[in-house]
Amino acid sequence: MRILRWAVVFSLLTCAGAAQEEGGVPLLRQFVVIRAGTLIDGKSDTVRHDQVIVIRGDRLDSVSDAGSTKTPAGAAVIDLSRATVLPGLIDSHTHIFLQGEDPKQGGYDANILKYPLALRAARATVSARRALEQGFTTLRDVETEGAGYGDVGIKEAIEGGYIPGPRLFVSTLAISTTGGYPLEGYAPELTMPKGVETIDGPVEARKAAREQLDHGADWIKVYMTHRSWVGKNGELVSQPTLTLEELKAIVDETHGWEKKVACHAYNGIGLQRALDGGCDSIEHGLEMTDAQIAQMVKQGTWYCPTLSVYYTDWAPPDTAAGQRDRKRASVHEQTFKKALKAGAKIVFGTDMGGIPWTEPIAQEFPRMVDLGMSPMDAIQSATSRPAEMLDRAGQIGVIAPGALADLIAVAGDPLRDIKELGKVKFVMKDGKVFQNQLGGK
Repeated sequence: MRILRWAVVFSLLTCAGAAQEEGGVPLLRQFVVIRAGTLIDGKSDTVRHDQVIVIRGDRLDSVSDAGSTKTPAGAAVIDLSRATVLPGLIDSHTHIFLQGEDPKQGGYDANILKYPLALRAARATVSARRALEQGFTTLRDVETEGAGYGDVGIKEAIEGGYIPGPRLFVSTLAISTTGGYPLEGYAPELTMPKGVETIDGPVEARKAAREQLDHGADWIKVYMTHRSWVGKNGELVSQPTLTLEELKAIVDETHGWEKKVACHAYNGIGLQRALDGGCDSIEHGLEMTDAQIAQMVKQGTWYCPTLSVYYTDWAPPDTAAGQRDRKRASVHEQTFKKALKAGAKIVFGTDMGGIPWTEPIAQEFPRMVDLGMSPMDAIQSATSRPAEMLDRAGQIGVIAPGALADLIAVAGDPLRDIKELGKVKFVMKDGKVFQNQLGGK
């Protein structure tokens, strides 16, 4: 009898914990039900209609046809029957600690020399909120640009419920070499702070990776190229940074922690070293040869092209910088087309922060589609594909039983007009509604 009494008490406590007060009356709210008019699940090429998504806590419990689904008793129902429902979007290349860096306000250098870390952190929280408002429930943030381990703090604040924001995968300081990153151009007798951690030699490289991983890095970011310019024969030239031996030390250490390495690489020797050294993702990859693309496909290296950022802030065409800017964009277009045709694993990334956070994140989608990617492929590049890259396949980026309840909705059809993804009206993260402009609750 004593065992039975304790079982009854435990059952009552469990039910009480799941109850919410509404008008003074406790109600059991174990389930949330979403009625989806059109559903794109993020992984399948098949579009489904008249679906019912049942959510329990922060997870998707079931996804099924409306005609064969019984709404659980006491469930809260959200009617999105006139909308298209998709998984929460993933941007695989952002910088929440950058704001576009207007040259009139001091540009990049002002971040480090003028703005206190508290101000930069406050601005980063606004950036994170803007991402979530636009339906991006997960970000891979690839370095703090001189803000130290601030991204780890923002991530912890989001996870602790102190501020709203996407799920973050952070890269902390990033790594380059002497002569491989700003601040630059100051008097040589001055020791200037840098936007990354600088290393020289495999021993320093391994130590830097260890420090960053120990302090909370989910990914390690390295710079395999730095400056770029148009060469004497009209070709794009990029300065290589880390040696192959330095990179291999970082990759070996990072993989030992079961983490991954993202490599900023424009083209040339630095990009080849990135591939030979075992980088898990190539960031930007402005110009790649057919052989390099084939190597990327064979190795399973991810490609995060970040197209839109290379169409902003072009210098005048009659200047060396202006010629470089235009060359970057033109070779990038050709590389993207070749990588797409070759079947490279392409993930959506914007370099937001390099682009002001006041601009729409979804502007990358029409760039990709204009260069030959199908709308469905573009959607998957921002859902199930980066989830796989982040080792979260089946957990994020997909609408399926067992996945986290990250959902968005748009009023139109993004397969007909990809720009609909720039008009997100409903956002749910971890089973909690953050934004609902569609009503229907």
